[in-house]
Amino acid sequence: MISRIKSIAKEQKNDIVEIRRYLHEFPGLSFEEYNAVQLIHNFLTSWGIEHKSVTVTGIVATVRGKNPDCKTIALRADTDALPIQEKNKCSYKSSVPGVMHACGHDAHTAMLLGAAYILNLMRDEFEGTVKLIFQPGEEKLPGGASIMIERGVLKGVDAIIAQHVYPDLPCGEVGFYAGDYMASCDEINITISGKGGHAAKINERSNTTVAAAKILCAISDLSSEFNKEERDNPIIIAFGSFVADGTYNVIPDKVCLKGTMRTFNEDERKSIKKKIKKICSDISKSFGVKAKVKIEEGYPVLINDVDFTESLRSYAKDYMGENAVMPIPQLMTAEDFAWYSHKVRSCMYRIGTSNLEKGIVSKQHTPTFDIDEDALEIGSGLMAYLAIESLR
Repeated sequence: MISRIKSIAKEQKNDIVEIRRYLHEFPGLSFEEYNAVQLIHNFLTSWGIEHKSVTVTGIVATVRGKNPDCKTIALRADTDALPIQEKNKCSYKSSVPGVMHACGHDAHTAMLLGAAYILNLMRDEFEGTVKLIFQPGEEKLPGGASIMIERGVLKGVDAIIAQHVYPDLPCGEVGFYAGDYMASCDEINITISGKGGHAAKINERSNTTVAAAKILCAISDLSSEFNKEERDNPIIIAFGSFVADGTYNVIPDKVCLKGTMRTFNEDERKSIKKKIKKICSDISKSFGVKAKVKIEEGYPVLINDVDFTESLRSYAKDYMGENAVMPIPQLMTAEDFAWYSHKVRSCMYRIGTSNLEKGIVSKQHTPTFDIDEDALEIGSGLMAYLAIESLR
């Protein structure tokens, strides 16, 4: 089984590389992945793989093995790019100004197509069904996963798997983490409003800027409060935007704050939101200004089912060898794959994509991010193997 999968993956490597390069050169932002969806449709059609559109840029394909109703495993790839201007010099550099596959979703899509090809060729050699979810909009709230779930992509699915590129591991290695793997992520929007005016006329205007600064500091201190002692589930609250459109001697009538909140505990997540609102209310009252608080709910905690993840880790060792399967740390970054993980047994694992000798070392979400394309052959075969073994 393993040798046959590896043989097919090796034979199709050049095609999968070309797919990835095309996607990289012609990226689309979240929910605008029109080139990707057309390419996916064309390849699935040419291979005779059943598929349908679930959203404008979301596709679900199905490969049915023998006894297809006995069990269903889903494989997921995201397809969207980021609003980043690419600085690489490669032949497949993004041709779309200000848009780049800086998170590796082009590779995810290419590898899932590779896995689809392998599974379709081997459909008489396994029992059960594999769903292949090509999902838009991972990078933009509410996340394409939540929309795909609403449209029924998890109907009949027993478990779901995703693999994500990971420059912290070299090409040739993969990593697994069992349990609460990636943090929840919420967006904090606070607007402080009062009466603006001349800085010198303190009796005629509000102190919106100082009130906003006090609120920012008080909320930021919440994470320090929770993280006083070493704990397994840290909390982060950080603000990246403080906009007070005044000048040296003009106090603005409005100040806007934007920040992020990340946790691994859903109860603490709710509790912190209440505390943020109370801080804003108390401080704004003390300054005689108003505070409007809007916390936009982002992705929940991504839960890698422990038993399922350990099974996949074992299968990966069979496929790649004991020394190629590594432990990886919990991450404070967020992923909309988390939505799936709250519905069915799930696992997102990482595939190494860096190569020091080739100079491929840049991190994700940077304008020089790239991957060692040898990972595409590994990832296509591994995903197919994990799906087949999970169906046993």
